[in-house]
Amino acid sequence: MTTVAIVDYGRGNVRSVSNAVEYCGGDAVVTSDAKIIDDASHIILPGVGAFGDAMDALNKRELPGILHQQVFEKGKPFLGVCLGMQLLADKSLEHGEHKGLGWIAGEVVKLEPGADGLKIPHMGWNNIEIENAHPLFEGFSPAQLNFYFVHSFHFSPADSNAVVARCAYGTNFAAAVAKDNIAAMQFHPEKSQDSGIEVLEHFIDWSP
Repeated sequence: MTTVAIVDYGRGNVRSVSNAVEYCGGDAVVTSDAKIIDDASHIILPGVGAFGDAMDALNKRELPGILHQQVFEKGKPFLGVCLGMQLLADKSLEHGEHKGLGWIAGEVVKLEPGADGLKIPHMGWNNIEIENAHPLFEGFSPAQLNFYFVHSFHFSPADSNAVVARCAYGTNFAAAVAKDNIAAMQFHPEKSQDSGIEVLEHFIDWSP
């Protein structure tokens, strides 16, 4: 059974992510302990709330260094969810400027309502369009590419090759990104019913 460390830094919906991983057949461990994270084969970084507050919480627990070692030195499959995706950026412009983990080049910017004056935050179900094939979305039909979003900011990668999927809401923003053994998504797979469960199943089976 795949052991998945779900990083707990007090800023994520860890219980619902844990339940979804268990439903997929994974062994979910909610933790901020370096040894337990080291024992896991896969890592998920969830997140809800403001970027700067989340980075402060990660730093207080010395998690950036721990996660960097696991992901870059040991090559473990990593999944960022919602704010957990945004934290991978170089910086965020949410309520000032805040330094991110810097794992994928780019910045987090405000989601604009666009010409249609769409409501912000973006909250609800939306289709995504695959831009670059990735194992986490292998075998998905267009009808399955419907996921649940809740966010007011979005990650804008510097390199378009990092974008796996996009979503059209006010603007055409990155809904999923990936680089080597790192993948992340702006939507919540744990709240996206069958399609989200399938993404998590693919992640648990992923061996980049």
